[in-house]
Amino acid sequence: MTVDIDGTDRAALIPGGYTAIDVLADPEAREAARQAAESVNPSSPALSDLELAAPVRPGKMLCLGYNYRGHVPDGRDPRSEDPDFPDVFVKTPNTLGGPADPVVLPSAAVDVDYEGEIALVIGRTARSVPEEHALSHVAGLTLLNDVSDRSWQRRQSQWTMGKCFDGFAPLGPWIVTSDDIDDPQDLVVEVVRDGRVTVSQSTATTIFSAAFIVHHLSTVMTLEPGDIISTGTPQKLPEAQTAHRPLVPGDAITIRVAGIGELTTTFVAAPETPEVPA
Repeated sequence: MTVDIDGTDRAALIPGGYTAIDVLADPEAREAARQAAESVNPSSPALSDLELAAPVRPGKMLCLGYNYRGHVPDGRDPRSEDPDFPDVFVKTPNTLGGPADPVVLPSAAVDVDYEGEIALVIGRTARSVPEEHALSHVAGLTLLNDVSDRSWQRRQSQWTMGKCFDGFAPLGPWIVTSDDIDDPQDLVVEVVRDGRVTVSQSTATTIFSAAFIVHHLSTVMTLEPGDIISTGTPQKLPEAQTAHRPLVPGDAITIRVAGIGELTTTFVAAPETPEVPA
């Protein structure tokens, strides 16, 4: 089942006034949404004709840094440089964008890059959850483009300023509920730029599994329905990594994962700042 109704603006589309977070957290609300989806009026507009908002408004967006093993020479143990713990950072609420929202390239950001990621959506409150039960707290999966400005990241040890420009977290296009995902560790993340695949890697190569991440984070903070955990980006393919080029207006990045969907983000120039009269 997919969930693509924004919890604040379009809750009325779900019988009973349920919000998207209700659908994720409450089996009764989920069943009401399923029945509503199955009885859609044929005259209703097609999904492709609608402008979707972000499928959920998370209270927290938690993201992982290095979580996919990189390309290593033959004969070398790919686990030899695994960190002991995940590198976790946050995306602030101002970064959230809908699946069709363009990302404005700020004039202050000179080295903007993309990171295609699978994001977990929490459906049940999780606090100190054992790893073996952690996935039962995940309502579903969606896609996130962890847009980042590398120049701001390099200015300090903390990544916040490089990660948290307005609109730097396009999310969507919908949430695929966990019952439709056989194994979150058996998915392939692909990213396409300028018609060329620049990323293609399986979640089987992650250092920290989805279950471990939920367990790990829940030992520190309570995870609430609607919270987003983005599971990290695969390393770019060698050719794309060598030919790094910052994003410019007109670029489009598509993240695609079979079974979840596609998230295409376009990048636009910042509007000119009007001159202030003397």
